[in-house]
Amino acid sequence: MKPVFTRPRALTDRATHYCPGCIHGVAHRMIADLMDDMDLADRAVGISPVGCAVFAYDYFDCDFQQAAHGRAPAVATGVKRAVPDAFVFAYQGDGDLASIGTAEIVHAASRGENITVVFVNNAIYGMTGGQMAPTTLEGQKTTTSPSGRNLKTTGHPMRMTEMLATLPGVAYLARGSCHDIRSIRTTEKYLRKAFETQERGEGFSMVEILSNCPTNWGMSPVESLKWIEENMIPYYPLGEFRTPEEVE
Repeated sequence: MKPVFTRPRALTDRATHYCPGCIHGVAHRMIADLMDDMDLADRAVGISPVGCAVFAYDYFDCDFQQAAHGRAPAVATGVKRAVPDAFVFAYQGDGDLASIGTAEIVHAASRGENITVVFVNNAIYGMTGGQMAPTTLEGQKTTTSPSGRNLKTTGHPMRMTEMLATLPGVAYLARGSCHDIRSIRTTEKYLRKAFETQERGEGFSMVEILSNCPTNWGMSPVESLKWIEENMIPYYPLGEFRTPEEVE
């Protein structure tokens, strides 16, 4: 029989540690599919910081480097400058990228570093216990905001993609989601464009992926996907925010 599903060559044959229903596995699959299709794995270098994806190096069959919390863009910058022919991507969560690593992502984008960042935004700190993140929505309950996020005391959720879109060094920016099949397909198209942007040497690219965290949200996987659609997307609209054509 003709197989209808095979594991991408760029993924190892290893079960992940992610919670049931977590979208990290979907994101890994999309990246690996593209690395196979674009023949990138042999010269790819992934960078994973501290967070739920801290063990990403176990799942991708390519070179991988661990970075300190929030410092993935800085490490990716060093790798790309040292090995310009490498395909370099950072894989970061929102607590990592939008809080601890804000300086690194902003300055890497401003410099126009020719790297690609995959930004998985689940609006919470996942690995460390479900604390409020810079991307946590107003009224959203976390372990450090048990009554819901209060804008008067903690400020507004940060739209990182929109903020980076103001920087001249950015070549490609998009925000996708993985809450249903259609959104997954669209997000993979965004990732392909981001990868192609780096391959053409056009500068910094990033794709934000709206994700879930069933465990720390206290929901079933199905409920969490619906929550993305009904609560996250209205505040974090999907689409492309910067393309190489606009930069020109």
